[in-house]
Amino acid sequence: MQTFLVTGGLGFIGSNFILQAREQQWARIVNLDKLTYASNPQNLAQLQDDRDYHFIRGDIGDRDLLSHLLEQYQPDAIINFAAETHVDRSIQSPQNFIQTNIVGTFQLLEVSKAYWEKLSVQKQTQFRFLHVSTDEVYGSLEPKAPPFREDTPYAPNSPYAASKASSDHLVRAYCHTYGFPTLITNCSNNYGPRQFPEKLIPLIILNALHERPLPIYGDGQNIRDWLYVTDHCEALYLVLQHGRIGETYNIGGKNEQTNITVVEKICAILDDLAPKPNFRYSSLITFVKDRLGHDRRYAIDCSKISRELGWQPKENFDSGLLKTIQWYLSNPI
Repeated sequence: MQTFLVTGGLGFIGSNFILQAREQQWARIVNLDKLTYASNPQNLAQLQDDRDYHFIRGDIGDRDLLSHLLEQYQPDAIINFAAETHVDRSIQSPQNFIQTNIVGTFQLLEVSKAYWEKLSVQKQTQFRFLHVSTDEVYGSLEPKAPPFREDTPYAPNSPYAASKASSDHLVRAYCHTYGFPTLITNCSNNYGPRQFPEKLIPLIILNALHERPLPIYGDGQNIRDWLYVTDHCEALYLVLQHGRIGETYNIGGKNEQTNITVVEKICAILDDLAPKPNFRYSSLITFVKDRLGHDRRYAIDCSKISRELGWQPKENFDSGLLKTIQWYLSNPI
């Protein structure tokens, strides 16, 4: 069995990836996580007795720690989820995003490259560095524009998106310059179990259940392509195993929805699953001042990963949203 070093594995996507990796016996897992506000140790509590899962608290910017972990565990692949990800926070405090997403990725690349260079030729050939990124690096789409492709020019509009774009460029450069075997994925908006409640879908679910206002930026017509997290994790594993070195793969859910539609669908499901007498959750919808520089539309063309690796999302938005709401009802916060 392979060994994966996963960075940021107590966050939303990272923890879901680790759970799938262990349940489906993809690999042994070494999880390096800084335990920031968005990390949740409870996400992986069920693995506490798993001898093939190891958690280490630490920062991807700590080169000595990284070198020690790579030497101790000899991973066959590194999957980099570690990132600051919330656009609103990047507008208020961009420095944290620069430090983690750019400088942290650089430090991780440097140590990983040094580790890779010392491997045997066979191990070098098998090794992979997978960098998990976002569709926000491509900027904003007009309503009728075609979805983002892997060759869409980068045009990031927020400090978060700019920091992720910078890290993508670093990863690509290390492959081109040093021959370091990297892969990059750019995904659309993820949703599903274990997501930190500052993001739209869990925020709306939890606010609704506590009868708090359901805030929607601007006119609610901003469009996102929604990707169920387990579909994303399966795509990442396929890219890791079969993706072409140096390539980028876009991963989308093929589920474009306006923000107001997302909120209305959540309210309708909650009316059915958690009804309250003489009350409709949609009565809590509140329009608020728009976010600074708010991108109007994202959409992903994932035909490349479908064509090359045979991946397709299994969940449509309605089925994935129902599963998500059921999880939050069963796991109250």
